[in-house]
Amino acid sequence: MLSLGERLLSRISERVFVLTLLWIGFLFAISFMATPLKFQAPSLTLPVALEIGYIVFHALNALELGLATTIITIVLLTDWPRRIRVLTFLIGALLATQTVLLYTVLDARTIAIIHGLELPERSFHSYYVALEGVKLVLLLYLAYLQIEEYDASIRKTARVAPETTCD
Repeated sequence: MLSLGERLLSRISERVFVLTLLWIGFLFAISFMATPLKFQAPSLTLPVALEIGYIVFHALNALELGLATTIITIVLLTDWPRRIRVLTFLIGALLATQTVLLYTVLDARTIAIIHGLELPERSFHSYYVALEGVKLVLLLYLAYLQIEEYDASIRKTARVAPETTCD
């Protein structure tokens, strides 16, 4: 018989796709919807838009790090197929790269612009957008694989009712 903790971990592990879908929802809402729309507001100055973006993206990054840590921990503590483990770690590595390398450069640039400095155009933002897109695609695929595994486990444990025929 499984302990309460083991049963709880098993239930959470089976439904880890919910956390992945939540993460996808935040990415869609913030990175791919709210951020581009913000720059279409005619009365919003660039420094103010960047300051809002700075705050929002740091909050999103903290949330993403929390979700990634939780999902990776669940994958480590439970028995998931290798392809899901590898994909989960790949997404974690991508997030770490964004956090450590790109946020550092983009933050310095954002703060300089907020303080009124004029800087030449750089392509770091396009790298960030590209990595966001790759991360989103990988998360969608991860959610698909997780749901597929969940569905397979449900089918495996479900009892099939005997077929009844109408004569």
